[in-house]
Amino acid sequence: MTSTRVVKSGLRANAGQFALLVAVNGLVGAMIGQERTVLPLLARDVFGLTGFTVVLTFVIAFGVTKAFANLAAGGLADRYGRKPVLVAGWLFGLPVPLLLIWAPEWGWVLVANVLLGINQGFAWSSTVIMKIDLVGPTRRGLAMGLNEAAGYGAVALMALATGLIAAEAGLRPAPFFLGLAVAGLGLGASVLFVRETRHFVALESRPDAAVLPWRTVFARTSFRDPSLSAVSQAGLVNNLNDGMAFGLLPLFYASHGLAVAEIGVLAAAYPAVWGIAQIGTGALSDRIGRKGLIVTGMLVQAGAIGLIAAASTFAVWLLAAAILGLGTAMVYPSLLAAVADVAAPAWRGAAVGVYRLWRDLGFGVGAIVAGVIADRAGMPSAIAVVGALTAASGVVVLVRMRETRPR
Repeated sequence: MTSTRVVKSGLRANAGQFALLVAVNGLVGAMIGQERTVLPLLARDVFGLTGFTVVLTFVIAFGVTKAFANLAAGGLADRYGRKPVLVAGWLFGLPVPLLLIWAPEWGWVLVANVLLGINQGFAWSSTVIMKIDLVGPTRRGLAMGLNEAAGYGAVALMALATGLIAAEAGLRPAPFFLGLAVAGLGLGASVLFVRETRHFVALESRPDAAVLPWRTVFARTSFRDPSLSAVSQAGLVNNLNDGMAFGLLPLFYASHGLAVAEIGVLAAAYPAVWGIAQIGTGALSDRIGRKGLIVTGMLVQAGAIGLIAAASTFAVWLLAAAILGLGTAMVYPSLLAAVADVAAPAWRGAAVGVYRLWRDLGFGVGAIVAGVIADRAGMPSAIAVVGALTAASGVVVLVRMRETRPR
């Protein structure tokens, strides 16, 4: 017997599943949050790594793997469904805290970050696509704001919690016990309670809508469509500066004599403001459009990064971290919503995957750029260069992108 359940899109009509997916993405964010404060210090103090490029290899391993996992996740979600990709992401994430706890050498940490990259690429991408499926075309900005707020709010809370635990109990194993609990909760909730959403695509698709070949989607999202390509490069540069913040800033703060707990506060402040503010900026992009928020946000980020490079006190760094979080909040949900605006429902999952490929390659690019420049010219110079690249990216969006918000 076939089901007669009516499928209806919209945030109100799907509030229960939407709220569950928000919570699940919070758990996804917590998986990366367990590393934000502790891992750069672990590289220096436990494994004795010297040279910023070497220390930042974990960011490169994570970012490159996550980028290609995003690409795979989009196509797999369109072909096989969103929920199987989400569950697979959690299965890859389960060993990560154990590897970080037991690692006898740095190579184990790199393996853990490869698995973490797959976890983030599969699980985060699938929750993004599922929320887009559920809410329909008019509330995408709000949906992405809530999704990213949950993810990066959890990054902030986990970075703060692990920093405080590390200050009292050491860099390991205690901080990573939280990661074990998060991985178990995420897998259980995804298997037992999350429902498939691929059938919602039919509500937006025209009967004659074409499913584009993957190569066509890749070329259109990366190069051919001016708006999609502008969004993709902005995503890459945004995560370029986040990769610098992830791997280099804890070492930069430590070089000025800050304690582990203070570094944890700074590492948490940036994603905390980013996470909370995205709820408002995502909804705002539904009202005033995506382009202005993206351009302004990139320029605000650039100014905050320059302030970090020039400052030398905890209070100024805390202010700069908050400004950086606000700028990122303006950019992040607006970029995702713009991709969903332009891409047709039949190939939207693949387009989101391609965008997230370019965006998360920024982690690896940022680690390489920041590490090489820091080794040769010092950490303030590396941070300043990343700020300049962020400003240039905002100008590219201003020139190339059209407004994409549905009217």
